[in-house]
Amino acid sequence: MMIRSIAAALVAMVGLYGNLMADDRPNIIVIVADDLGFSDVGFNGCKEIPTPHLDELAKNGIIFESGYASHPYCSPSRAGLLTGRYQQRFGHECNPNSGKDGSSDGLPLSETLLSDVLQDNGYQTSCIGKWHLGDDPKFWPTERGFDEWFGFSGGSMSYWGDTGNRSSEHGVLRNGEVVPKSELSYLTDDFSSEAVSFVERNQSNPFFMYLAYNAPHAPDQVTREHLKKTEHIEYGGRAIYGAMVAAMDEGIGRVTAKLKELGLRDNSLIFFYSDNGGRTDHAVNFPYRGHKGMLFEGGIRVPFCVSWPAKIQGDQRYDHPIMALDIFPTALAAAEVETPKSLQLDGVNLLPYLQHDDQAEPHQTLFWRYAVGDDRFGYAVRDGDHKLVYSVYKSKHLLFDIARDPWEREDLSATNPGLVKALTAKYEQWQQELMPPRWLDPHGPNVEKEEQRRQAAVDAASRGER
Repeated sequence: MMIRSIAAALVAMVGLYGNLMADDRPNIIVIVADDLGFSDVGFNGCKEIPTPHLDELAKNGIIFESGYASHPYCSPSRAGLLTGRYQQRFGHECNPNSGKDGSSDGLPLSETLLSDVLQDNGYQTSCIGKWHLGDDPKFWPTERGFDEWFGFSGGSMSYWGDTGNRSSEHGVLRNGEVVPKSELSYLTDDFSSEAVSFVERNQSNPFFMYLAYNAPHAPDQVTREHLKKTEHIEYGGRAIYGAMVAAMDEGIGRVTAKLKELGLRDNSLIFFYSDNGGRTDHAVNFPYRGHKGMLFEGGIRVPFCVSWPAKIQGDQRYDHPIMALDIFPTALAAAEVETPKSLQLDGVNLLPYLQHDDQAEPHQTLFWRYAVGDDRFGYAVRDGDHKLVYSVYKSKHLLFDIARDPWEREDLSATNPGLVKALTAKYEQWQQELMPPRWLDPHGPNVEKEEQRRQAAVDAASRGER
């Protein structure tokens, strides 16, 4: 009996110590929007679409003026976010499941995810929403460091939970089990409800939540209740898109309200960003050039903010370039978890810069690349204030001074051949560290068709000129 009593006392002491440790470690929440335009949130100047909760989040944190996604479209961007590495290093350069047999397409199992590391260090982990990192069960979140998963594995689906002619496994799953459609309402609301529930159930433990909305990605579907928020927008397509954004914002507000109610908000590190630039229709990337799929600023510079009231002073704007790859090491630093030596991260810990301990810039050079074929690529290099873009759309190099011309209106390549050569050399050196794409998708042919359509429209507009 005495031995049992001593053992029970030791267990209680360990539990108490664990709770004290948990109190010191922040909860970490990464919220991802899908195809959201740069100027479609209030904290970036939007006046049409109401985003009061995102604006409050940004007000209580830091807005990244030059916050970049690591890729101009969906799945590769998410692969970079969760690994903290350029996705081209491990061949995840295209959207999976574009071919006839996509069972082998997915975030390589050799890669370590942020969820893996935090789970190994005592964090309760949850993945909610869009996954898009492999449909095969071996790639599912529950096999990649997440204790819980509520969402769908693919790149898009009906907001009402319909799977069409696809099997039920392509619908909403809970820990790999099909969720009956009768238990779903509107996916954006369902994902928000799940996030609130996860916070409530884990209020005594440090947790990591990856809340990946599919809003405002197509299809354009939204409830009448959410549509009331944008009934002032006269253009129907924009009104529907805006209501989808507003629905996401409302859900984020529900999550932050629950954190406040439970006394967790101050010590919760929350990132928000879009996986890439705004979609080609209805989104507004103003004042930047281009859209999702392009390496101009409109395709990669995204709405991006971070908030951690206990450690980061709010009401700030940060202009130096940062990238979604930085979330991984920043989260580990906040959790006081040492980065495993086996990992070769491309992101950097932003905390010294955001807390003003380091006045330097986090990055001198950033890179982007998308595959058009096995050995044909579009790419971009931002080095300091200069940016080189090799556009598959235009079939040429373009050079910009981003400090003076962030809108990329003035191509300086013809008058600065030496700088074009130097930045091309930087890209070539970086490219030697990468591997070929493990699979391809239709992005390359699609962007070339888009440029052809654009040129045809421009030519037609001036056809009657004398």
